[in-house]
Amino acid sequence: EAVAEAVAGLAGVTRERFLRDIYPRRKPVVLKGMELGTCTTKWTADYLSRAEGSKEVKIHVSGVPQMDFLSKNFVYRTLPFDVFVRRAAEVKHKEYFLSEDEKYYLRSVGEDARKDIADIRKQFPVLAEDVQIPEYFEKEQFFSSVFRISSAGLQLWTHYDVMDNFLIQVTGKKRVVLYSPRDAPYLYLSGTKSQVLDVDNPDLEKYPLFVKAKRYQCFLEAGDVLFIPGKLQIAPDHASYDKSDTYGNKDPTAASRAIQILDRALKTLEELPEEYRDFYARRMVLRIQEKAYRNDYG
Repeated sequence: EAVAEAVAGLAGVTRERFLRDIYPRRKPVVLKGMELGTCTTKWTADYLSRAEGSKEVKIHVSGVPQMDFLSKNFVYRTLPFDVFVRRAAEVKHKEYFLSEDEKYYLRSVGEDARKDIADIRKQFPVLAEDVQIPEYFEKEQFFSSVFRISSAGLQLWTHYDVMDNFLIQVTGKKRVVLYSPRDAPYLYLSGTKSQVLDVDNPDLEKYPLFVKAKRYQCFLEAGDVLFIPGKLQIAPDHASYDKSDTYGNKDPTAASRAIQILDRALKTLEELPEEYRDFYARRMVLRIQEKAYRNDYG
């Protein structure tokens, strides 16, 4: 079985200490006792409903607790925000789309989801006044602020983001399971998502290598902030960053080009007999390890 370890927690971390002692280590950490504004005391379901009213929001609706972005086991629906908040707070629904115990998930997007970046100050300006986001970085390094609400018990699909993230748990509790980028060979990635939907009870006949992935787990309480280092230590204006990315999770342009080249190389190998194809594929893997793997990866 994979070893489960808690992500370390630190209280009252200043900007200076974060940039000096935490950020360079590139490890996830739970920050406690942060000054997050009045959101931690004001954000009840009643307050949220009144504050932003009946503006329409597009939401995910799932008939099961585990949402899967690969098989799309959910539907998109639109509800007035206040109605959505009330439904998300319910366990059983009198009004519903799929079933009386369906789950709801809101991930805020820009006015044009294909072009505009999520910004809580624009999409939810009243609520934005209640939130104080930790000011650890310069303004030009800031990409987006994504407001999220979900039903209790909902589990999102396993995925990776390219950029550094601060997950601010304003209300409720959340279990977060993380894996090291070094364990990517065991996570059965399809794009930015893992095919292993149930990480607690994985199908090991289908995903046998998943047992090698070491799991890190933490439980966020209201007021906690989880720093999740992304794969890139770059700002959104960096040359490697894809300017068309509105969700902050596209692979860097150089990485996308490299994957395309690799796909063409693999297609070329198909011209060889199976025994030769196997031999030269193994040589390619060794060459990638020799030229691109880090030796100091902890």
